[in-house]
Amino acid sequence: MATAAAALKRSKLVLFTPPSAAAACKRAIFAAGAGRYPGPGGYTECAWTSSLGTGQFRPGDAAHPHIGIVGELEEVDEARVETLCVGEETVRKAVAALKA
Repeated sequence: MATAAAALKRSKLVLFTPPSAAAACKRAIFAAGAGRYPGPGGYTECAWTSSLGTGQFRPGDAAHPHIGIVGELEEVDEARVETLCVGEETVRKAVAALKA
């Protein structure tokens, strides 16, 4: 007999963040329900964080950047965080938590 969780769509959420904000980002998405493995054992707060890379971006005229200056190319150290989201509502809540 299939469980309700097994019937829900599984998605991978990938985010890039400054290393200093990685723990706060993970807390936010976990509070929204991300990172829960639907199998036996009741695993929660499951994620994979990779070592540093360099991200780059140029904020456009309508941007209000947290890092960088409008119109100027910015390069920053970033960590990559991946986690599992079970169900589309969990994806929506996790993305909203990152935007808050």
